Amino acid sequence: MTVGKCIAAAGPGRAETRVATRFFPVSAALRPYASIIYLTEVDAPPGERVEDYLHPEWANLRFIAGEPPLAAIAGATPATAPAFIAAGPTSMATYFSAGTMRAWGIGLLPMGWAKFVPLSAEALADRFCDGAAHPAFAAFAPLGLRLAAATSPEEDARTIDEHLVGLLAEAPPDDPAIFAAHRALVDDDLRSVADLAAALNLSERSVERLSRRAFGFPPKLLLRRQRFLRSLARFMLDPSMAWTATLDHHYHDQAQFTRDFQRFMGMSPRVYAARPKPILGAAALARAAAAGEAVQGLHRPQG
Repeated sequence: MTVGKCIAAAGPGRAETRVATRFFPVSAALRPYASIIYLTEVDAPPGERVEDYLHPEWANLRFIAGEPPLAAIAGATPATAPAFIAAGPTSMATYFSAGTMRAWGIGLLPMGWAKFVPLSAEALADRFCDGAAHPAFAAFAPLGLRLAAATSPEEDARTIDEHLVGLLAEAPPDDPAIFAAHRALVDDDLRSVADLAAALNLSERSVERLSRRAFGFPPKLLLRRQRFLRSLARFMLDPSMAWTATLDHHYHDQAQFTRDFQRFMGMSPRVYAARPKPILGAAALARAAAAGEAVQGLHRPQG
């Protein structure tokens, strides 16, 4: 069942370009492992493209039909994306440029990465690869062919969900430490790595290893990223807000937030606010309605 949908024009001078994003909740069996299934469709005149920036997030798998988008993480030179994009967790913005295309996406939570991907999250952190060519994503590759024979969005979303549920039977057992760490990370009262270690009843060294393996980054960076995402999400839900009104309570001052913004998005808050957001802007409200959070990194694990 479709729970969230947004439709937006691409911005000034591109009135004919249409962008639509729809969100589909995952079934109960997948809630510990996946945040949402989503479909983004871009309909643009020949030669026209929309540009946007994905904020830092957990892993995502995307299946593209139509014009291949260009993508780059952390200011790298944009490159043509494969038809099956497997992206690890990110700590920096992902630029993308898209013409007419249809993209199905699956948001993998840290437990989902550990469940379905036989690879440390750190190995693909701030990177994407061709999922059809990488052995770690072989179990997902058949989805590309099945989605190419598109039926209805509801049927295609069900196909994705059923495929992932089918993988559970042969997947490794859950690691409860990953679920506990994720639950702690989305607690906005968590202040430090020491607090995280105490919550998990682990040494800080053990938390460091767990964090890199399952979440892709050192725990100190993850805490900083969560603080930033809480602030960004408030702005995405209400762009009329001043940045000072969005600041998470862990920020000492606006200068500290501005430094974080530059670190995670590669630009200042002012520059970002002024940019068109043809995909992410309208999608934030629809995603919040469908999944409870405007950004994937704040999704609370269930299970």
